[in-house]
Amino acid sequence: MRRLIQAALMGAATLSLCSAPAGAQQKKSLALITNVSADFWTVARAGVMKAQKEHPDFAMQVIVTGQATAAEQRRELDDLLANGIAGVSISAIDPKNSTEEFNKVASHAVLFTTDSDAPGSNRVLYIGTDNKAAGLQAATEIRKALPQGGKMMAFVGTMDADNARERVDGIKEGLQGSNIQIVDIRTDGGDFAKAKANVQDALAKGGLDVLVGLYNYNTPQIYSAVKDAGMSGKIKVVGFDEDAQTLRGVADGTIQSTIVQQPFEFGYQSMTDLVKYINGDKSFIPANHLIIIPTRIIQKDNVHEFQQSMRKMLAAK
Repeated sequence: MRRLIQAALMGAATLSLCSAPAGAQQKKSLALITNVSADFWTVARAGVMKAQKEHPDFAMQVIVTGQATAAEQRRELDDLLANGIAGVSISAIDPKNSTEEFNKVASHAVLFTTDSDAPGSNRVLYIGTDNKAAGLQAATEIRKALPQGGKMMAFVGTMDADNARERVDGIKEGLQGSNIQIVDIRTDGGDFAKAKANVQDALAKGGLDVLVGLYNYNTPQIYSAVKDAGMSGKIKVVGFDEDAQTLRGVADGTIQSTIVQQPFEFGYQSMTDLVKYINGDKSFIPANHLIIIPTRIIQKDNVHEFQQSMRKMLAAK
């Protein structure tokens, strides 16, 4: 599945370049760089494609970071700089160890962050979720799932990324004063097989009451492991994002709820705002250099409506 998603994204980027008219090599290039290969970025790509239609005078692409490491992102950024990229929006995997590279990019091109910020760098703008607030929303859902208290474990790609740390900070703050104990936070480095194995190991050891998936692909892996173990309904699950399997889990009651972001807007606004900035319009940039896109809580009573809205949005790209 991971390879298929990656191929679809890369294919779309190639299509965008190949379908451009003669002289396209003179166009300014813009890129969105992901932190991992996941369905979340397929939705963001739809936003990039919409922006591309509105701005055919630019060449836009999505670069999928397959290995989810800062080294991989440095290589991608160096390749873009070598090819004269004009603007980049990136989900920072390891901002503390990427500052020098990000500042190098910012000295030659316009640099935005999206999804996960790098506030210590010279990036112009962050477009995405307030992840601390999203963590607080998740804490509210966890409290609903365990009104009498219990033990939870969270699963995520890396705790080096700002979005993961901020979500965990929000969850910890939101659970203060409750009888809910965070037993562990397990990382997988963006490896889907390891993500599922982490859940299977946790289920085998037992003693947990709720599992929390912090990244888009974590919740589907939790869903699959819980189903395989025959534990649907016996253990609560709270997730993030709108992977199709996550939404099926919400619909069938295996997953209590999921906090959804707006990756379409991450992709669309990253590209359209880069175009504005490069064309000299900086009026849209807030004083705090943050454009926060709201999140929603999807649960059984609104999942069908949300699935329909997702299908319409992707069909209209």
